[in-house]
Amino acid sequence: MSEKSEKIALITGASRGIGKQIAEKFNESGYELYLICRNNIEKMKKVPGHHYKGDVSDYSFISSVFKEMPRIDVLVNNAGISKRCLIQDMTREDWDELIGINLTSIYNTCHFASKMMLKQHSGRIINISSMWGTSGASMETGYSASKGGVNSFTKALAKELAPSNIQVNAIACGTIDTEMNSFLTQEERSSLADDVPAGRFGLADEVADLTLYLADKAPSYLTGQIIGLDGGFI
Repeated sequence: MSEKSEKIALITGASRGIGKQIAEKFNESGYELYLICRNNIEKMKKVPGHHYKGDVSDYSFISSVFKEMPRIDVLVNNAGISKRCLIQDMTREDWDELIGINLTSIYNTCHFASKMMLKQHSGRIINISSMWGTSGASMETGYSASKGGVNSFTKALAKELAPSNIQVNAIACGTIDTEMNSFLTQEERSSLADDVPAGRFGLADEVADLTLYLADKAPSYLTGQIIGLDGGFI
């Protein structure tokens, strides 16, 4: 499977929603894939590649995955969770889990990926973020903070790696129609869609298309950017 001409990508949170669509797009484009999920490995195995089940916030687990990779051309940090509640109702355990999966995981993967990319003098890192990381969302203080951290991390790392021909960008998604938003009632969905200038939720397929573009076709001068994919919401 590992021919030198074949690009290699690692995608986290690849068993469902946005991550699954990204994995399918990259597979169709001829990438050799290393895919990580937290629970649904059998579902993830529908996309060809190397499959790993584990906690992306666990440094040792991520280290073990990278030890099996000969190199990496593209890293897509997609794994993420949301906890919708008032800050006074959020437990410390909830906070730690959210920050661990949404932000610490990106340190873990970038720590190892950057070492490989620096040796190659090439690579692309794409972080899946959120518009709430820019504007903040009521009842999602922790989630907004974690995604704000992702955005700052993206800008800072891009400056570190730009001299080595490595691009780092983030996609700040608006409301995307995935399982993560299944908690919304039909009334809440309609109200939220009405607030979006485009008049609808985004599609996971649209996020996947933009991710593949950033991986394959975006100019190398494009780095350190937080690219809004939010239907004009912000």
